[in-house]
Amino acid sequence: MESKIYLTGEKMYFVRWLLFLPATLLGASLSQVEQARDLYQRTNYQDSLKILSALPSKDPDVLQLLGQNYFMMGDYKKATDALEKSLALSGREPKVYLWLGRAYGRRAETAGPFTAPGYASHARKMFEKAVEMDISNREAVGDLLDYYLGAPGFLGGGLAKAEELANKIAAVDPPESHYLFAQIEDKRRRYEAAEQHLRRARELAPRHVNRVLDLALFLAKRGRHQESASLFAEAEGLDPANPRVVYYRAQTYIESQRNLEDARKLLREYVALPLTPEDPPRESARALLTKIQP
Repeated sequence: MESKIYLTGEKMYFVRWLLFLPATLLGASLSQVEQARDLYQRTNYQDSLKILSALPSKDPDVLQLLGQNYFMMGDYKKATDALEKSLALSGREPKVYLWLGRAYGRRAETAGPFTAPGYASHARKMFEKAVEMDISNREAVGDLLDYYLGAPGFLGGGLAKAEELANKIAAVDPPESHYLFAQIEDKRRRYEAAEQHLRRARELAPRHVNRVLDLALFLAKRGRHQESASLFAEAEGLDPANPRVVYYRAQTYIESQRNLEDARKLLREYVALPLTPEDPPRESARALLTKIQP
């Protein structure tokens, strides 16, 4: 997943103020669909959904955005319905395949034992189609790798498929390929090899904040807290307004039962930040807060 570029200083405060303008004021310059997309990007899924649902006709883009809103709100049945309609109208759209994979994957997680395998297999096919159509899409590649690492062989998972995917990515995105190999080695519990891949990914993309966060999180899980703290500081320096730095630093404190007061402050700061759908949801931050409330 690509990291976002955030503005700092006075420009940042202006952008934050603008983001919280009521949709009715923004409507002077935005169409209804653009308003809905803007609301979605600010994680206001309910209001985005209201605008889209009221439209008399819905093209593939509107149906895709409807599906993404339903997904983010946890209604995976309606998400798949909307995304399937979008796909039927658009024909070949990698992002629709990606979101369909996610929706079917969540349905598999919440379904009974008789229907879950079918949903899981459908999710895999959607992820594979998304990667086949756009191998440079890191989100699709990451979701497919997660599937291969998590699913049993009879559902199309397995380390061999994960390695094949990582090798394919090496030709188009070497840093991402090393990140994928790190996940594979971590699954095998070859932690030294996983660390070397993460360090190589960081060397190849030194200004990419996610590559720094990947290594910081890995070291924290291995109990190397001082090294992890230095990397979090480095990530903050690379992208001072990145909410993910705040969230994951707090998460590592809680997982290691360290600096819990700092974790509380960070999570309270996080829930007040303007977030995007690519950031961990506020509900996750609130759930972490409940674990450490005095």
